[in-house]
Amino acid sequence: MFKVLVSDPISDIGIQQLHDATDVQVDKKTGLAEEELLSIIHEYDALLVRSQTKVTKRIMEQATRLKAIGRAGVGVDNIDLDAATERGIIVVNAPDGNTVSTCEHAFAMMISLARNIPQAYAKTITGEWDRKSFVGAELRGKTLGIIGMGRIGSEVAKRARVFSMQIIAYDPFLSEERAEKLGVTLGSVEEVITAADFITVHTPLTKETHHIIGKDQFMQMKKGVRIINCARGGIIDEQALVEALDMDIVAGAAFDVFEQEPPAPDHPFLSHPKVVVTPHLGASTVEAQENVAIDVAEEVLHILRQEPFKNAVNIPPVSPSVLNKLQPYFELSEKMGQFVGQIANGGVREIKINYSGELADVDTTPLARLIIKGILSHHFGNDVNIVNAMHLAKSRDIHIERMKSSKTKGFTNLITLSIHTNNEERQIAGTLLNGYGPRIVEIDHYPVDIAPDGNFLYVSHHDKPGMIGHIGTLLGSNDINIATMQVGRKQAGGDAIMVLTVDRLLDKPVLQALHQLEALTSVKSVVLQ
Repeated sequence: MFKVLVSDPISDIGIQQLHDATDVQVDKKTGLAEEELLSIIHEYDALLVRSQTKVTKRIMEQATRLKAIGRAGVGVDNIDLDAATERGIIVVNAPDGNTVSTCEHAFAMMISLARNIPQAYAKTITGEWDRKSFVGAELRGKTLGIIGMGRIGSEVAKRARVFSMQIIAYDPFLSEERAEKLGVTLGSVEEVITAADFITVHTPLTKETHHIIGKDQFMQMKKGVRIINCARGGIIDEQALVEALDMDIVAGAAFDVFEQEPPAPDHPFLSHPKVVVTPHLGASTVEAQENVAIDVAEEVLHILRQEPFKNAVNIPPVSPSVLNKLQPYFELSEKMGQFVGQIANGGVREIKINYSGELADVDTTPLARLIIKGILSHHFGNDVNIVNAMHLAKSRDIHIERMKSSKTKGFTNLITLSIHTNNEERQIAGTLLNGYGPRIVEIDHYPVDIAPDGNFLYVSHHDKPGMIGHIGTLLGSNDINIATMQVGRKQAGGDAIMVLTVDRLLDKPVLQALHQLEALTSVKSVVLQ
């Protein structure tokens, strides 16, 4: 008999399959203090939570029987994943259960904007019959711009087509073929924001998507555009949006999420006549709460019964002998993926991984997962992990090819990673050096020797005298210290690269200034952490 503890309010209908299972006993004890949970957790094989219970390393150390932790929702910030992985506890979530709920909320917000429903309601219930102030706009024939075409963005597109809207969408992993299947036009961020009458965002919040719509983007938009954010606070620059509203560039905005939640009482959105706000209700439907509970309960049941499962968010078990051989390469693999993912231009279409030397003799699947996670994390942030990385790549039509060979270029082991985007091909190679640890030893066929950790500046340039001095002077004038420098070239006067380790992240003005230097062809800021 398996014992399952439900420590947060979770839909009883959603976990009915656990109650119905003859080999499972379910105990629902919500509102437990940490000490109370510590005193009983050793009795249970599985734990189901939402966001209230903090599943810490201390709790897992007492959970001697625990095989699975189920999060009825998407985010797992309240669960110590490293501690769970160390103890062999599988953590699963429910990434699909709130897709329709969030999509429908975004659409409801868009219609509310188009027809001024909240403002008209507020005035009507005071006794005023004011029809002239609330003339709206039809959705039919308008262009909807969607930034982020994952599960939710794709569902929004389906509904927009029914409303006879034209759709232009941006997603770094959206191919022409998939865009055609979804009935949308594929565009860049700039093309989306300049063409759209309505703009809705459905991306994770990452370094790349933080303020992806800001002051510069608002200045490029059509006058009268309407903005919707039911994804993550911080994707849209809130202060810049207020300025665009006051300048009549933006006719209205609808936000379900904020950079700080709950927002401060004096947040300008809360009093602005052109803004509709809701308190993060995207997943707040009866159906969504039931769906995430159903999904996670089913996953936990599969794990307890040693059946196949799919929504794990930490590494699956690996045999100790294989793990001992692979573990030294974990950090190298993920950071190689991060590096090449940040220097590549365009959406990734193909990933090739070649293992040479002793690595050719073992199952390198865990390393491949870490590499793919590293590549995708540039766009997906914390939404990608070592278990769902392969699934996310497949769902974006990214072809993955893994190869093994005996050619190590003089190293004991060598991992060579190349990615093809819709614009270019980039390649990187890495190894472990005795006494030095992980090293990137080749970038785009240029030999280098880089410890993959920290902040980097990657520069492609023509090999001309004075390049190092020009870049060093510019960085110094901006109070940016250079820790190390690697320079690679194939022939004098030809193309070359420069990789600098710097003490802090380069901001946008510095990068723009670097782009102005003569003979530079590309400048990329790379963060490996």
